[in-house]
Amino acid sequence: MKILGNILWLVFGGLMIALEYFVAGIALCVTLIGIPFGLQAFKLGVLSLWPFGNKVVNMPQEPGCLSVVMNILWILIGGIWIALSHLLWGIVLCITIVGIPFGRQHFKLMALSFTPFGKSIV
Repeated sequence: MKILGNILWLVFGGLMIALEYFVAGIALCVTLIGIPFGLQAFKLGVLSLWPFGNKVVNMPQEPGCLSVVMNILWILIGGIWIALSHLLWGIVLCITIVGIPFGRQHFKLMALSFTPFGKSIV
């Protein structure tokens, strides 16, 4: 069932979201300062390609102060706008019964796109 969900996700906009994350990741990796943020954009891009069947969990070790600082910088740079766009798409998709699974995936992506540092995809 998750294979069918992932295929439908790609057809109905998941590929476009992943391309946006990959382009942003490449743009961020051009500078040395943006490399950690670009790697997080790539992590979001991979999850947005195949969101069904994946979980977002906290890393097993304690993330520490660096993850908190990086998450704050991420939010200030643009993480809040990414999270708000996922929230909007999740609400719009949850209006219909057919769109509820896709809306839930946007909510999962929203949680990760708001604070991606210190989290892992399983």
